[in-house]
Amino acid sequence: MKRTKTLLIDTCGATGTVALAEGDKILVSATLPGRTASERLVPAIRDLAARANFALPSLHAIAVVHGPGSFTGVRVGLSAAKGLCHALNLPLIAISRLAVLAHLAQPPAGARVHALLDAGRCEFYCGVYLDQTCLRESLLTRDQFLGDLSLESAPNVVACEPAVAESLGGYATPRLLAEPTAADALPLALRRIQQNDFDDTATLDANYLRRTDAEIFAKPRPSKTGPAAALVAIPETPVR
Repeated sequence: MKRTKTLLIDTCGATGTVALAEGDKILVSATLPGRTASERLVPAIRDLAARANFALPSLHAIAVVHGPGSFTGVRVGLSAAKGLCHALNLPLIAISRLAVLAHLAQPPAGARVHALLDAGRCEFYCGVYLDQTCLRESLLTRDQFLGDLSLESAPNVVACEPAVAESLGGYATPRLLAEPTAADALPLALRRIQQNDFDDTATLDANYLRRTDAEIFAKPRPSKTGPAAALVAIPETPVR
């Protein structure tokens, strides 16, 4: 594992980041100023490879944080990662941003972690993790999240955005952590490499966890038993 070379990409947040690692050590990293990832990501990757003094074909894997987050940012990072994997014949690892945030919380063994990200529209991206295993990820309203949280005696809630704490209005006080970066995804990527657990580059999709605008603003469609007013539910499918 010490010789494993990994490229890590995260363009889900307001600021994008990219890093190159060998084994469990980050060799070089770079920050992409807000809304510049589409123009600067690939040049930044080339620059990091030059600074680390190795060619991109010598990489062993590429890990990308594939959401949830900014729609445009998620697409930029995921498209670049898939394109590089295809061109260089490399395996791809997709990692949830919520999983990285939960990992940064460093919970004790056996403790659940609720990782929260601001989804806008008074909603949260919520991931529930236990011993680094995803129990579920979903898009929740404030009331839905607080309802779930009320079932736990000592909930462990973490966030990286002050707006999340403000939205909860004192009903739950999350522990604020630094915003996750590409480098923070390295331990999760290494575990997947050790397990030989890679994603299918051709079929992998972004981890949006959000209804489309068409679903949000669609008029209710009548059913056989009468008007249907319910919105489409987001399935709680475990996400890496």
